[in-house]
Amino acid sequence: MLSIGEFSKICGVSTKTLRYYAEIGLINPDEINPENGYRYYSIRQLKKMLFINRLKSYHFSLEEIKTIMEWEDDQSEEKLGIVLNRKRREIQEKLNAFEYTLKQMSNDILNLEKGIPIMSYLGDIEVQLVEIQPMNILYMRQMMTSDDYALGYGTYFGRLYEKAATEKLTLLGTPMTIYHSPEYNPAGNDTEFAIPIKEPVKGTRDLPGGLCAKSVLKGPYSELTSVYAKLREWVENEGYKLVSSPYEVYVTDPNQASAAEGMITEVYFPVKKK
Repeated sequence: MLSIGEFSKICGVSTKTLRYYAEIGLINPDEINPENGYRYYSIRQLKKMLFINRLKSYHFSLEEIKTIMEWEDDQSEEKLGIVLNRKRREIQEKLNAFEYTLKQMSNDILNLEKGIPIMSYLGDIEVQLVEIQPMNILYMRQMMTSDDYALGYGTYFGRLYEKAATEKLTLLGTPMTIYHSPEYNPAGNDTEFAIPIKEPVKGTRDLPGGLCAKSVLKGPYSELTSVYAKLREWVENEGYKLVSSPYEVYVTDPNQASAAEGMITEVYFPVKKK
């Protein structure tokens, strides 16, 4: 048996953390002396603690780790492989975002050294007035929190594509998101996920056509706020006003883009003259 101090030293985990892990039921001492309350761990628990440390190093939350530790069926290894693959994708997405941020910072530093204002890139965002035809869309509308978006997009678009495949519907375009909330609220935003469909079946609706101010983003979604700001400025300066909710059309699948710069998103502001 190992004292809590010995166990702590071997595994590189503080005794305070070990007590907390026991409190939440993640890993309990193998034995507690009833007279003095001293905690002891068995040699076999070293492997369990190292497994917990490994999952923590992969950025799993303690709640996620506890769930994994509770798997005891024959499919536990298969389940572990699935969640590891999912976590790897999440980490890769964060790495890609950091790489893009570093590249962006380097460009900003270079421009500043040349005397070019850091926000001058807004002048490179093009806006055009286009006429959009009405379309029939297969849709799903949800209240989405700020934390929901990353995973929510795949979930809801996946359901729409599954319905389209099951009912053998004809796709007429790429996925789109329509934002109905009048203001941004981290606690929840009225968001509609949609795919243009030929057949007017249950679960579809008409999306009216008309004039739209349009801009195209070639880059990560984090840059969309700049596009929205530029579109809103253009609408004001050109004497137009918004008549319905703005929407985004995802021309490229982010999972298929080799780099953030290869992602193409179209942003539309339905407008009319004041």
